[in-house]
Amino acid sequence: MSDLSRDDAHYMERALAQARKAASLAEVPVGAVLVKDGSVFAEAHNMIETTPDATAHAEMLVLREAARLTQSWRLDGITLYVTLEPCPMCAGAMVLARIARLVYGAPDPKKGAVDSVYDVLRHPANNHRVEISSGVLAEPAGRLLSEFFAERRAKPN
Repeated sequence: MSDLSRDDAHYMERALAQARKAASLAEVPVGAVLVKDGSVFAEAHNMIETTPDATAHAEMLVLREAARLTQSWRLDGITLYVTLEPCPMCAGAMVLARIARLVYGAPDPKKGAVDSVYDVLRHPANNHRVEISSGVLAEPAGRLLSEFFAERRAKPN
C-alpha cells in the first residue's frame, strides 16, 4: 500500500468514526474530515435531523467550519474525505470553496453528484477542478449505510 493510500485509509477511518456518531443520533451515517498539510482541520457528521437543517450534511458542516477557522471561503490545498459520494449541493460547494481533492468511500447510486448520477465536479463550466479519488473503504462505508437503513425499515412507524 502506498503512503498516499495508507493516508487516505487513515483519514477515511476518521470519517467513518464520524459516520458512526451520526448513526448513534439517528442521523444518516455520513462523516467527513478535512485535511490540510497532513493535519485534520475539521470533522463532522450529518446533523440534518438534529439541527433541523436540510443543508447540514457532513460535507457542508466541515466546509463551514474550515471557512470559519480560516476566515476565508477559499479552502485551497484542502482534501475532503467523506464516507458517501457527495450530493449535488455538497459537490457544488466543494467547487465554490476550491478544495483541492475529494476522497469518498461508497458510491451513491440515487443522488451521487461525482460519478454515479451527476458529474458536478467535472462540469466544463466550472472555474475550478477538484481531484477525485473514490472507493476508499467503500465496503465498510456502504455496509454502515445499509445496516442503518435496514434497521430503520424494520422499525414500525
